[in-house]
Amino acid sequence: MARLASLTAHLRRERRPGDLVFALAFMAFALATLIVMPRQTTWVPNTVLFAQPAFWPGVGVIMMVGFGAVHLLSSVVSTRQEGRGAELLYWLRSLEFVAWFLCYVWLVPVIGYLPATMLFAVLLVLRLGYRAPWSFFWAAAFGFAVVAVFKAGLQVKVPAGALYGYLPDSIRTFMVVNF
Repeated sequence: MARLASLTAHLRRERRPGDLVFALAFMAFALATLIVMPRQTTWVPNTVLFAQPAFWPGVGVIMMVGFGAVHLLSSVVSTRQEGRGAELLYWLRSLEFVAWFLCYVWLVPVIGYLPATMLFAVLLVLRLGYRAPWSFFWAAAFGFAVVAVFKAGLQVKVPAGALYGYLPDSIRTFMVVNF
């Protein structure tokens, strides 16, 4: 019992100031998922409960709402700490990488899968602060390998870039088919 009390005291000291913001956001997401669930899944007549298409997603969403409510309640009754706004801004910094990904998705149909992947691999290495020439080489090699595996190896169909239209016929066909 004493060990549980010391663990609880440790957790209170280590509680992050943005916990309430996270708990509110998670609870809002869980409730929104619960609200839209009937339109996303169905119950099939004359089917066993565990084989129902909506059963396991329903279990997951109900647990998400329940655990989210417990987390929110514990966040509300816990002691307040300063720095909630600073932590929230720290979390929002991750949205920068969502913007990077959206730019990548927009650029693939324009310049093609291979150039876009290699370019963004190199740009992200630069963004993360790496400056050694070998870092850029390995980023570009990784981009090439990703394209080779997905496009040539796994035969994933990715639309060709508009830029490929300016290549000579034989090279354009090769690039469209393989990269």
